[in-house]
Amino acid sequence: MSLTGTPFFALVIALTAFAVILPLAVWSKVRGPAVVRTALRALMVVFAQVTAIAVVFVALNRAEHFYASWGDLLGTGTYVTAAPDLGPDGLGGKKAAEAPKVRQEFQPVEGLGGRVQKTELDGKISGVKGDVLVWLPPQYDDPAYKDKKFPVVELIPGIPGTGKSWFQGLKVHEVLEPLMKSGKVQPFILVSPRAMLLGNADTGCANLPGKVNADSWFSVDVRKMVVDNFRSTDEARSWGVAGYSAGAYCSAKLAIAHPDRYSAAVSLSGYNDPGQEPSSLVAQDPELRRTHNLLHVLKTQPTPPPVSLWMSGAVQDGYLSGMDLKAAALSPTSVHAEKVVGGHNLESWSKQLPQTFGWLSSVVKAP
Repeated sequence: MSLTGTPFFALVIALTAFAVILPLAVWSKVRGPAVVRTALRALMVVFAQVTAIAVVFVALNRAEHFYASWGDLLGTGTYVTAAPDLGPDGLGGKKAAEAPKVRQEFQPVEGLGGRVQKTELDGKISGVKGDVLVWLPPQYDDPAYKDKKFPVVELIPGIPGTGKSWFQGLKVHEVLEPLMKSGKVQPFILVSPRAMLLGNADTGCANLPGKVNADSWFSVDVRKMVVDNFRSTDEARSWGVAGYSAGAYCSAKLAIAHPDRYSAAVSLSGYNDPGQEPSSLVAQDPELRRTHNLLHVLKTQPTPPPVSLWMSGAVQDGYLSGMDLKAAALSPTSVHAEKVVGGHNLESWSKQLPQTFGWLSSVVKAP
């Protein structure tokens, strides 16, 4: 039974109702020694509390889509088929452009409307196999745009979170579609790949030989799939990446490390030190934690990367990290730090979408 499906939700509601009615019906009818009566009544109270918590969790998860499956929730899901050492460029000696085209079949996503599509991608370079959601802008099927290629923004969720979190939680497509129709935001293809690849652990969008090649999943395999299946290009100037929380760290890191693949990144309530995410695999090793700190990544690039970064959040929740990066950045790297009022939550991040995608429209160029 699916964790996010209606049958399971209905079952939990039914159990909760039963747990409330049961003590009302039998509380005074419990028989036996005092200790037995007390124990049985306590069990009924605990059962009612557990089911009440369960129905709230299931309802919230269905709305925000933190966990897509039982494997995600229990930490048993793995989407890594291989994790070889792919070297500094994450390609393992291969050239993505020369690989056979990746042709995918897409299906509509339940509850999100026909414009959001889903596919299962088998990443040939990264060794990651997972779902990818794609949303096409309203202009994509307009005959006036039939020969036009579109810029792309890759969307990375936090931990826990799935690709659906951006659409069901932040409602990114509902916020941006009218802005694209009015011309306030340019028409982007939105792509949200699976980010939870090893149970509940945060990969930090890193390539960790023997464990996972998350960097190559996002920056190589997913990009190639989009280019091979939609009217887009692999030019860095036409690609941006955005994320919130742990996904914000990832988005900034991918852009800084791969200016040949991305030209801009949006970081909503992100951080520079991967150790700020308790489940971070990178932070488990002190040296990896140091070398994957965004300040270190930026300062050790061969030349200042020609990328633009938008870093926003409350003072201790993204803003100061952005200011630190801004102080360290050298031209042509550009960092904008925006202090916002709001919590570390989906509602706050959703409210920032018009401003951040307006900014992306100015720095990510149409092909």
